[in-house]
Amino acid sequence: MKIDNQTLKTQFGNIFEAGLLNELAEIGNYMEVDEGYVLMRPGGYIRTIPIILKGSVKISRSDPDGREALLYYLGGLDSCAMSLTCCLNRRQSEITAITDEKTHLITIPVEKVEDWMNKYPSWKQYVFATYQKRFDDLLGAIDQIAFHKLDERLINLLKRKSKQCGCSVFNITHEELANELATSREVISRLLKQLENLGRVKLSRNKIELLDAVTV
Repeated sequence: MKIDNQTLKTQFGNIFEAGLLNELAEIGNYMEVDEGYVLMRPGGYIRTIPIILKGSVKISRSDPDGREALLYYLGGLDSCAMSLTCCLNRRQSEITAITDEKTHLITIPVEKVEDWMNKYPSWKQYVFATYQKRFDDLLGAIDQIAFHKLDERLINLLKRKSKQCGCSVFNITHEELANELATSREVISRLLKQLENLGRVKLSRNKIELLDAVTV
């Protein structure tokens, strides 16, 4: 599905040149996908690069035993540094990218990434800014693992989700949170119960309400 030039100007007019906006309108594929839609899987070759217009995409990595670790989230006007790296180096994907809510995005063919780097200064700046933002996200993830206890990492993850979606109630299971924090469901259930007793969350079936939704 194509996206009209005026919509692109509204979204990217302060970021991209007119020529780049015209090419985006011509070759970009506009998509609206529901929560749980898989954009990338490990081992697959990346043929398109996503640019998120609205919504949220979770980027994670799994080990050989299937344990998952959250790397970062993509939000509005974000692209994925890992997919950019893989496409530029002709490498297979090492990540899973899955929508965390209903998401609107544009996909562009991978061959355009390098072409636009040489053609449009704004695209080159956008790609470099994407790398920097994701690097900062990964540093934050490392800091969480190295310097924070698991209960702090859990509440920070919920706050990050709150900031990402602009909401304080999440339809998520304890198992899913455990996977994102690379721990067991039992540990997460125990920590959530402790947080509920402290008045920081409210628990119901497959739903968690963050009561002190201060953004981080």
